[in-house]
Amino acid sequence: MKEYKLAEGELRFAELIWEKEPITSPELVKLCEKKFNWKKSTTYTVLKKLCDRGIFQNEKAVVTSLISKEEFYSHKSRSFVEESFGGSIPRFLTAFMGGKKLTAEQAEEIKDLIDSFKE
Repeated sequence: MKEYKLAEGELRFAELIWEKEPITSPELVKLCEKKFNWKKSTTYTVLKKLCDRGIFQNEKAVVTSLISKEEFYSHKSRSFVEESFGGSIPRFLTAFMGGKKLTAEQAEEIKDLIDSFKE
């Protein structure tokens, strides 16, 4: 899968598109001016970058996503576990829990989730 790393401003911009899509590029310019105090050229520059990375597309002045917000964050989470914990889910969970205890309901929910992914 492609690497979808976004800087903070790019991520806020992406969140706006995901929230409003499909959105016309002129309307996106107006929203970015209001929300981020961006000039038209800034909006189009950032949009082009994210289109070139395969995250969004701007077809006939209508902006839509090529990957969903959920797909983006799923990939980001998998990359984090891979980079930080060598891909080990148990090591990630140990660090995430930090000595905290699960409720019986949480433990059961995790067991059910694990069972659903077993081969």
